[in-house]
Amino acid sequence: MACAAARSPADQDRFICIYPAYLNNKKTIAEGRRIPISKAVENPTAIEIQDVCLAVGLNVFLEKNKMYSREWNRDVQYKGRVRVQLKQEDGSLCLVQFPSRKSVMLYAAEMIPKLKTRTQKTGGGDQSLQQGEGSKKGKGKKKK
Repeated sequence: MACAAARSPADQDRFICIYPAYLNNKKTIAEGRRIPISKAVENPTAIEIQDVCLAVGLNVFLEKNKMYSREWNRDVQYKGRVRVQLKQEDGSLCLVQFPSRKSVMLYAAEMIPKLKTRTQKTGGGDQSLQQGEGSKKGKGKKKK
């Protein structure tokens, strides 16, 4: 097998990996978060990371059945990893604004909250919380 330096940067094996845990503000550094907590996102998914990277023009593919090794929860929500091409065949950058894996992670964390799926979820979530609180008012002891 050829060494990593001899293979082309355009090979899919040479694409960088981004797991959702890298961007999750619910994780600690020891649990796998790789960006500052102030810039991290609440429970990102691999599909959201893929959508953001595709929208900016990066060459991306999703591996749905891969799991982050430090992730103890085996739910579907935590499955998946995104492979992103940073360099072209000749070694030059695909997009100048993304010179490193960290720049891609920070960009994804910045853009995920702006996705339509995220903005719709937060709007609907507030209403359901209010309804839930209202139903608790009637609970109490029965009057004789």
